[in-house]
Amino acid sequence: MAQIRAALVHDWLNQLGGAEDVLETLAGLYPGAPIYTSIYAPDRMPPAYRDWDIRTSFMDRLPLIHRYHQPYLPLYPLAFERMDLSRFDLVISNKSGFCHAVRAGHALHICYCLTPTRYVWGFDDYAAREGLGPAARLALRPMMARLKRRDRAAAARVSHFVAISTEVQRRIQKFYGRESVVIYPPVDTGRFASAADVGDYYLSLGRLIPYKRVELAIQACARLGKKLKVAGSGRDRPRLEALAGPGVEFMGRVLDDRLPVLMARCKAFIFPGLEDFGIAPVQAMAAGRPVIAFAGGGALDTVIDGVTGVLFHEQTSESLAEAIRRFETLHFDPAVIRRHAQRFDRRAFKREFAAFVEKNMHRMGNEGNTGTRGNKGTEW
Repeated sequence: MAQIRAALVHDWLNQLGGAEDVLETLAGLYPGAPIYTSIYAPDRMPPAYRDWDIRTSFMDRLPLIHRYHQPYLPLYPLAFERMDLSRFDLVISNKSGFCHAVRAGHALHICYCLTPTRYVWGFDDYAAREGLGPAARLALRPMMARLKRRDRAAAARVSHFVAISTEVQRRIQKFYGRESVVIYPPVDTGRFASAADVGDYYLSLGRLIPYKRVELAIQACARLGKKLKVAGSGRDRPRLEALAGPGVEFMGRVLDDRLPVLMARCKAFIFPGLEDFGIAPVQAMAAGRPVIAFAGGGALDTVIDGVTGVLFHEQTSESLAEAIRRFETLHFDPAVIRRHAQRFDRRAFKREFAAFVEKNMHRMGNEGNTGTRGNKGTEW
């Protein structure tokens, strides 16, 4: 494996989230591999990233793009299509946008798909979250149709897809007509441990943006008179603070060294959004705490109802409040919850992903670099 010329591709590097956790693990698996991306804002990313060989597109020079990258969304396909990575043996795209559109030539191109491009295939939801009016939506629809065609064409050039959850696997089949395997994202479960005593608060953690649906946790806890700690920052904070009552504490961004204790002492972690996977709930379970989650997306892969948490089936504060009431009647074993979380540990990801790459590199070598591009199926 050390002899393979590998390149990593990532959509953008101006904010931190689960995608960057995956990128950091991939960079550890393939040390020295250059990282191709559309934009890179060193001042907004961890200092360790400055040791990486990061190569950006023409978009990195556009005005204010490091802080406001959304207005430039139509340019991302062009930026990645211009990247010729055909000199590499292995290309791994860590994708939720258009980074899988790079030109890989005869290289083995494995797309680790966080989701098919959300603002294209889920345009109506995206437009609602961003507050776009009817006129703007109507004007943008022809562009979205063109972006769908380019996104599907880029997907056809990928050798193999790997999905982060069964929900994303379903979307890959629906939107791209491609099969995929599921390898769950890496979670550093070793950072977390159970606490001897548990506090009297529920916990929500993550970026404060509309689709996270943090308002449901705020409203449900207010309805029941429960304490809620909201950890994280984002543009939705003013709206959420206006909704909150005296039982809600906004903590802002929590430092990494404080997070394990905050997780371990909560009564339960509340996860009301529809996520492609969701790393924070797994972190909470690694700390032995149950998760109260909306029954959709990645939560269906990670939360076992009645064993590691409680699922609610409507994204309403009433449904969430009922789930909290049910949670308080049940008993949960922290040791069982922790063992379940370890299924998603970083070591499991490294082992499974490296084995998948090795198997397909070997197959491609046996086939003389033929028969992989556009392959509709993957044995695993």
